[in-house]
Amino acid sequence: MRFLFTVFIAIIAFTAGVWYMGGFENVPENPNISDASIPTPGAQATYMNADENMIRVTTPQPGAIVPSTFTVSGQARGNWYFEASFPLEVVDRNGAQLLILPVQAQGEWMTTEFVPFTTQVIVPNYKSAATLVLHKDNPSGLPENDASVSIPITIQ
Repeated sequence: MRFLFTVFIAIIAFTAGVWYMGGFENVPENPNISDASIPTPGAQATYMNADENMIRVTTPQPGAIVPSTFTVSGQARGNWYFEASFPLEVVDRNGAQLLILPVQAQGEWMTTEFVPFTTQVIVPNYKSAATLVLHKDNPSGLPENDASVSIPITIQ
């Protein structure tokens, strides 16, 4: 009788342990850390007529999984801006534009030094692979003045 009672308690303890460990399966280890800071291995930013010496995007990282509302931040040389802003575009996996918005300089933009930027992006009703494109502002419209950095992301 004592043996059956011990086995019964062991089974209950084992079941409770499995239930307890499985109950926390979907909770992130640190909910304050965004997936935007976790890059997908092998994903890279693509520069067109630009490089990291002109614009540096700190978040999101290439290949990041981001929510429909996320922050884009980094720094760009003052000549990347025009009138203290430059356009940011989000395109879907087929290249169709989901949105375009201006990104404002967070400091004095009339310089050749790096100037920080931060903006919040909201992409409603879309959950799939996308590309974040930060364009050098080109008020002349001349193709030789175009420059951009493209960052692959996934919107959840």
